[in-house]
Amino acid sequence: MNEELVLQVEDLRTYFSTDDGVVKAVDGISFELHKGETLGLVGESGCGKSVSCLSVMKLIPSPPGRIMSGQALLQGRNILDYPVDKIRQIRGQKISMIFQDPMTSLNPFLRISTQMIETIRLHQGLDKTQAKDKAIDMLRMVGIPNPGKRVDDYPHQFSGGMRQRVMIAMALSCNPEVLIADEPSTALDVTIQAQILEIIKDLSVKLGTAVILITHDLGVVAGMCDNICVMYAGKIVEKATVDELYQDPKHPYTQGLIKSVPRLDKPGKQRLYSIEGQPPNLIDLPDVCSFHPRCEYAMDICRRKYPPEFNLDGRTVRCWLYEEKN
Repeated sequence: MNEELVLQVEDLRTYFSTDDGVVKAVDGISFELHKGETLGLVGESGCGKSVSCLSVMKLIPSPPGRIMSGQALLQGRNILDYPVDKIRQIRGQKISMIFQDPMTSLNPFLRISTQMIETIRLHQGLDKTQAKDKAIDMLRMVGIPNPGKRVDDYPHQFSGGMRQRVMIAMALSCNPEVLIADEPSTALDVTIQAQILEIIKDLSVKLGTAVILITHDLGVVAGMCDNICVMYAGKIVEKATVDELYQDPKHPYTQGLIKSVPRLDKPGKQRLYSIEGQPPNLIDLPDVCSFHPRCEYAMDICRRKYPPEFNLDGRTVRCWLYEEKN
C-alpha cells in the first residue's frame, strides 16, 4: 500500500431534520485513505455508512439533510467548502461512486454510450469519437463481451451483473483518485458477486485507485480490504487492519458481528449467533454509549457518558472496557 494520503475525513457530522426530531445519521467520524488502499466501512443497515460517503461527495439532499461540521480533505483541500459548480468538476474526475442499485443509477431512456460519453467528455475534454472509444475500452476492461456493439444498448438489455460492470466502467472512466463502492454486490448471486469484487480489486491495483467499500458482509471485507472502520449509530466504534480485526476484535459490537458470520470449520449443526436487541433510534440520541442496551459487558459509565477514542497499539476503539489500558 502506498503511504500517499489521498482522502482525510475529520469530525464529519450530517444531520437530518424530521417532524419527530433531529436524526444524527453521521455523528463525528474521522478516517484516512491512502493511495491504493481499500478501506471497508462496515455495520448494520442504518448505521451511517452510505450517508458518510454521500456527505463526502456533497450529495446529501438539503433539506432535510445538512452537513453540520467536519472536513473532507481530498489531496489536502477541503471539498466540503467547494461551491456546487466546483464540486461537480471533482465528482467523476477525482472521486467516483458506484451506487447500490445499477438499474436505478443508470437512465433507462438513454443508451450506455450516451451516459458514458457525457462523463468522459465533461472531465477529459475529448471529442465524441474519442470519448466513445474510451467508453468501449472501459467496457472491455470490466469484462463486457463485444463492447463495441453493447455500448449502444440500453440498460434493460443488460443483466444485473453486467449493469454493475457498466457502473464500474463509468466510475473509473476518468481515472479517479478515490472510488466509493456502496454495496456493489447487493442483489447479485454469489458467483457474480465474486466477479464484481474481483474486478474492483484488480482495477484498484492496476490504476492505483483508493477504494472505500461500504458493506455489511464481513466475508467480503476479509478478502477485499486493508483496513476496516466499524460503524454503529452514526459513529466509528473501531478502526483496525483487517488481520487485527478478525484475529482479535476489541469492541463488543465488532465481536458480535464476527460471531454472526457462518463458520465452515465448526463441527456439527449450530444455531447462528445474532446480536440481541435492535439498533437505536437515531432521533435525539443521548450522548451515552448507544450500544450499551445490547452489550453483555455494559457498565454504569456506559449509561452516563459516550466513550472517547482509546488507542491500542495503533488501532482505536470506543469502549469503556479499555479505559485502564490508556
